[in-house]
Amino acid sequence: METYDVNKFISNMNESIEDLKKALNPQKLESQYRELNDLMQQPNFWSDTNQAKKITKQATEIRQKLDEFSDLEKQHKNLVDWFEISEEGTEEWDVLETDLETLQKKLKAFEIKTLLNEPYDANNTIIELHPGAGGTESQDWCDMLYRMYTRYAQKKNFKVELLDYQAGEEAGIKSVTLLIKGAYAYGYLKAERGVHRLVRISPFDSNARRHTSFASVDVLPEIIDEVDVEIKDEDLKIDVYRSGGAGGQSVNTTDSAVRITHLPTNIVVTCQNERSQLKNKEAAMSVLKSKLAQEEIKKQEAILKDIKGEQKDIAWGSQIRSYVFHPYQMVKDHRTNYEVGNVDLVMDGELDGFINAYLKAGDTDE
Repeated sequence: METYDVNKFISNMNESIEDLKKALNPQKLESQYRELNDLMQQPNFWSDTNQAKKITKQATEIRQKLDEFSDLEKQHKNLVDWFEISEEGTEEWDVLETDLETLQKKLKAFEIKTLLNEPYDANNTIIELHPGAGGTESQDWCDMLYRMYTRYAQKKNFKVELLDYQAGEEAGIKSVTLLIKGAYAYGYLKAERGVHRLVRISPFDSNARRHTSFASVDVLPEIIDEVDVEIKDEDLKIDVYRSGGAGGQSVNTTDSAVRITHLPTNIVVTCQNERSQLKNKEAAMSVLKSKLAQEEIKKQEAILKDIKGEQKDIAWGSQIRSYVFHPYQMVKDHRTNYEVGNVDLVMDGELDGFINAYLKAGDTDE
């Protein structure tokens, strides 16, 4: 990096810092934090446990954003100061250039985080994958997406819990439900909600013909205390059955898998990951509560598109993203037109570009 480039780089980062400050509005956030902190100091603050948890969570999120931005500002100022007293071509200069590039990446990541200010963005997320028509082809595609999201979560240091796994007859997955735990997991992964299309030479076709497959990705925020949901025992049908295990591995020998049907809405959730029937029931109830809360939010706030999006057929014309392996390589998001030529990189969980483009675009019709 030449001196001119470094100076230009620093100038661009100065602008980035100022843009972030305008978007974040630290003074307003500080005021909000003080108000919340005053509430938390009240003697009767914990008399309403659910409300207290919401306020505490909101205050923590605000404080984290303010502290992170303050730290980025300090890093930026220190680097600029060091560049002014350092000599180009020295080992110290090279280290500073590397630190500058690292800080730029941090600023871009924080810029995206400032966009995650919608309800439930900070929550954990539940992801459900379902293959479209096409049998083994689409079930294998569903399995590929399962690996992709698992790898993405690992890159983000999110924790992945497998709640339910239904293996295909020959290969792939009939359905899978994941709970991904981490700060803003839902905020990031809500960009993935929709139908995903695959074009490739089928490994299951002896004539090596090109096939198109579809799979749906549903993304829900894990909702624990944010919305009051009453679940009556008489509204539930609970079935216990023998778990099949993940792809034939780790097969449970007891009837520990649980299927819960909510009779008034006909919502069905299953969980078979744990050997304990009680733990599977608890996990299934958590998913059910999130789904029922989602329905309640739709009724109360009429924000269907913000929480779940329009349900579309898992077929042609409804895809949000296409993954083309043949005759060329490209992954393209049809909502933002963001595309990448390295398919393998995307399938290995490199989704930041697509997610960032979606968040920057704001509410995008699916």
